[in-house]
Amino acid sequence: MPDFWRDSGFHLLNRRSDGHLEVTEDFLRAYFLRPEVRPVEESCDSERALHEALIRNPKEAVGAARLAALADPDARDNYQVVLDFRDRLVAAGTVEGCYLRLFTEENRVLMPPLFLDQMVQVIVRSLLEPCEDPIRARAGEVLFREQKVTLNDGAIMAADSETVDVYAQTGGFGSLGRLVAEAATPLRSVSLDVLDEDNAAVYWTRDNRFDTVIALNFTAPGLDALCRVLEGWVKHMLDVEVSIQPVQQISDPHWTWHLGLDSEGTLLLNDLYDGKEVSEDRMTRLLSLFRLDFKESSVVPENFAGRPVYMALCMTESGSLRLKPQNLLVNLPLAERA
Repeated sequence: MPDFWRDSGFHLLNRRSDGHLEVTEDFLRAYFLRPEVRPVEESCDSERALHEALIRNPKEAVGAARLAALADPDARDNYQVVLDFRDRLVAAGTVEGCYLRLFTEENRVLMPPLFLDQMVQVIVRSLLEPCEDPIRARAGEVLFREQKVTLNDGAIMAADSETVDVYAQTGGFGSLGRLVAEAATPLRSVSLDVLDEDNAAVYWTRDNRFDTVIALNFTAPGLDALCRVLEGWVKHMLDVEVSIQPVQQISDPHWTWHLGLDSEGTLLLNDLYDGKEVSEDRMTRLLSLFRLDFKESSVVPENFAGRPVYMALCMTESGSLRLKPQNLLVNLPLAERA
């Protein structure tokens, strides 16, 4: 089977029989090897000693006095952030448990978005194991990486925002391209490959580059792939089987429940549900509507059995798409479990 996203840390985790990812010392150790906390030439002896200790034992307790001994205030702050994340992972035992606790037990999530995205990436990597469909793997990126959306003759094209920004600044030539751009010299235009059924296999050699484009319009395989990933996400995280399909409109007189897959989608569905006037400009930012159905009626309250959940995916005014997979974990109308 093709391997992918090797930089995610998935291979450093133990995959339990239920598919959830058990936190290991190697996974924790990787965070202390990040450049934000790795000692530099100017680091003090206390910082070097702390780093060496955490490399030996990534679970070692670190008290406030030990952090206060670090001479560099930025180093103290960075260690505090990483240690807080580590402690949450260790307490939960699994990456999935840590992620769920953040959104179900805390009123406000203060963890840096980088850590949230990294958790989502390894979880999606796990639920896609094994994966033979490169378009589904590319659709999985939408759950943890911001996309830049382009509308062109009915086609909805999503490209990785960070990659688009790099190409815009450098033409795809790295630091050399940046120097050329600063010198006001025209750069050779670089086009990103749009994945389709003919060229999709190229993804396996470029999965860590995040430089392919996925089509999300109604009939495109990319949108169907995204639906399958979202179904897998709900099953993996909540042990609830659902069916998700794109729909072109909501014409349900018994519309009861909805959720946005992003902030814009939430606001749009709220206004449509309340019968408020929605401007044409906002409607053009709607990328897709979805219908979610529960395969087992026992997982929802009795008065909700047989009814669907409607969902919306939107881009911002600037064309950005930031899907929030946590919305599918905390906003579904699920019955309380014994």
